[in-house]
Amino acid sequence: MSEVEDYTGRSGRNETREEQLDRNWAELLQEMRVLQMGVQILAGFLLTLPFQERFETLDDFQVGLYLTNVVIAALTTALILLPVSVHRRLFRKRLKETLVSSGDTIAKITLAGIALLSAGTAALVFDVTAGRTAGLTAGGALMAVMVVLLVYVPIHLNRRAAAGQGSPGPDGE
Repeated sequence: MSEVEDYTGRSGRNETREEQLDRNWAELLQEMRVLQMGVQILAGFLLTLPFQERFETLDDFQVGLYLTNVVIAALTTALILLPVSVHRRLFRKRLKETLVSSGDTIAKITLAGIALLSAGTAALVFDVTAGRTAGLTAGGALMAVMVVLLVYVPIHLNRRAAAGQGSPGPDGE
């Protein structure tokens, strides 16, 4: 299929492959903007903690959990920025499909980072305020909920859609 031919795939859209890739890239960037806000809020919260008086009373486990959360926040922030860096390197090289595909993978890894960061932050807050057992329970429970919401629900919806109306299109729609 040439670039100028219509690409309808199974999505029901009448667009060229280039138009589809452009749309997918724009949608991916919007999703990354949403993710960025959540990570910025959690990272900002974490970065203020050492300046609180009570921080000095944390035990070794709590300090370790805090530092782990800071590293996860920094790495997740880097992952959110990665599609922009990849785009800058691939710009005007006619590699949009590679860009969209890698961006999709990066977004999925970023979601995992946000799940870890959310669970770790909750574990830290519960540990400091309600004790170790509450912290471990809250962190584990939140991680389980994140796995259900971020992994199981999309897989379930995809299977349901595939069973009800044929499989989704090549861009996941």
